[in-house]
Amino acid sequence: MGTIWEQFITFASELIISDMKVTAFIRKTAKKNDVNSAATIYFRLRDGKKDIKAASELTINPNHWSADKQGYKDRVALVQESEKITLNNHIRNIIALINETYTPDADSDWLNETLERYHHPQRFKTEEEVNAETKSLLIPLFDEFLLKHKLSEVRQKNFRVIRRALQRYELYVRATKRGQKQFVLNVDDVTSDTLRDIWDFFENEYIYFEKYPAIYESIPEKRTPSPRGRNTLIDCFARIRTFFIWCKDNKRTTNSPFDDFPIGECTYGTPIYITIEERNKIHITNLNRHPQLAVQRDIFVFQCLIGCRIGDFLKLKKSNYINGGIEYIPHKTKDGRPETVRVPLNDTAKAILEKYKDCEGDRLLPFISEQKYNVSIKRIFKAAGLKRIVTVLNARTGQEEKRVLYEVASSHMARRTFIGNLYKKVKDPNIVGSMSGHKEGSKAFARYREIDEDIKKEVVNLL
Repeated sequence: MGTIWEQFITFASELIISDMKVTAFIRKTAKKNDVNSAATIYFRLRDGKKDIKAASELTINPNHWSADKQGYKDRVALVQESEKITLNNHIRNIIALINETYTPDADSDWLNETLERYHHPQRFKTEEEVNAETKSLLIPLFDEFLLKHKLSEVRQKNFRVIRRALQRYELYVRATKRGQKQFVLNVDDVTSDTLRDIWDFFENEYIYFEKYPAIYESIPEKRTPSPRGRNTLIDCFARIRTFFIWCKDNKRTTNSPFDDFPIGECTYGTPIYITIEERNKIHITNLNRHPQLAVQRDIFVFQCLIGCRIGDFLKLKKSNYINGGIEYIPHKTKDGRPETVRVPLNDTAKAILEKYKDCEGDRLLPFISEQKYNVSIKRIFKAAGLKRIVTVLNARTGQEEKRVLYEVASSHMARRTFIGNLYKKVKDPNIVGSMSGHKEGSKAFARYREIDEDIKKEVVNLL
């Protein structure tokens, strides 16, 4: 228990500590219209007679500072909202850190070191602590996964998109969540709640792109983020799940966050493709006034006749034309199950190749970029008068929509046209798959069987 005097001293000390106060302030002023000056933000600790100060690494324009709020004024022009939130969070975090770690014997050296620890925490960690943290960090492990896990070129590219999005998620958490300035994803700490938060970030990233532009300047994408539909999100999280399975198989973690986070199955609408008659109509459409469009029209018709995925199609060389057919190994299955796909050419396809036999270099046809090719296809469909109304599934909302055919035309429609029309003729998915690059038993053919079933019902109704 101690003496009464000792108890009194302890009580008095606690009372003094309860009066301790930490504030943030600046010392510099600026002229009214000065938007370039920057003032250092200081932190002051007062506790009884103790009054110590230290400079942080934070700065702010003096005209934007609010002494009452100890941060940005409510209305400040020409400053991004994300910048205001970030600075204000830093100030709150530092004040909280000083309050949490303060002891009565603290002095100016302690306050300077506290700020140093906040701004540069890695400098104060032991080698063992750094190694223990780094071992389970998600992004470095993701890099190792990409290096060691066998993936096709296309899948590598898709996984790198996910990696960059996860990096942006880390920056987003640091910028928006209090006390998370040093946040990093750790494979041991990811839970189903973390995955739900990442899902929300991925789903709304197109909004955050506008709200927090600094994040996207740090980890940019070639394309401006657009709304992600449910199928895209499922695809993203299927890749993240693959990464976690790899981590567990390779003894990098025992964590299985997807056990409590079912991601479901993708939902697809009925495949939209054109009939042989519509394809022939495109082929004979007069495009003399648009010679470049006529070239892309021929290329589209040729794609309809070989069913090649666009990624493989644009890489075709003259050397892929062998004994009257096109032979290639699909990049989607090149590393996992390499099989050569061979598609014999009919007279129309051969005539198109003959027409462009003098194409520059080793390219099979005068290809352009995928984006420009898709734009051209829509123009070609419109010029050919293909304006029938089709029912499509909106990938973002999951709702059916009525669209004009030329609005939804794309390079992938050429592949669907090849598969759909061929399947109607032979009714054998293995034969079609041998020419389309689908593996045996592929679920993709189920959607074409649904079309075939509709046709059968129409025929039966004629009886």
